[in-house]
Amino acid sequence: MTVGVLLITHGDIGAVLVQSALDILSVCPLPTLNLAAPSGCDPERVLQDARRAADQLDSGDGVLVLTDMYGATPSNIACRLGDFHRVRVVSGVNLPMLIRVLNYPDLELDELACKAVSGGRDGVLTCMPEDKVHAE
Repeated sequence: MTVGVLLITHGDIGAVLVQSALDILSVCPLPTLNLAAPSGCDPERVLQDARRAADQLDSGDGVLVLTDMYGATPSNIACRLGDFHRVRVVSGVNLPMLIRVLNYPDLELDELACKAVSGGRDGVLTCMPEDKVHAE
C-alpha cells in the first residue's frame, strides 16, 4: 500500500504542478489527484469532491494533502478532511515540494509530510549571478 497525494489549490495551480512533475519524472510513483477550488466556489461542494478524491486515493496508508496557501479556501477544505480520513495537510505547495514527495513513494504518511515541508523549504533560494558569489 502507498500514501495517496491530493492537491487542493486555487484555479489550475495544482494541475500545472502535477503536469510539470510528470514532465520531469516521466512517471507518477504515487496515486495523485488534483482538485481545483476556483474563486467564488462553493466550499461545501469542493469539500464533497475532496472527500470522494480522498476515498479514491486512500488505500489504507492515508492521504497527503498539499494546498497552495495556508488559511485560504483550499487549505480550509483540506483541514476538514481530517474528520473523514487519515490525512496530513501541508500548505505552500511548490514544484520542489511535489517532486520531493513523489521521489519518496515508500515513506509512511508522517515521514512523507516531513519530506514535503523540507522539499518546499529547501527549494526556495536566492539566486545570485556567479560573479557576485565570488565577490563576497
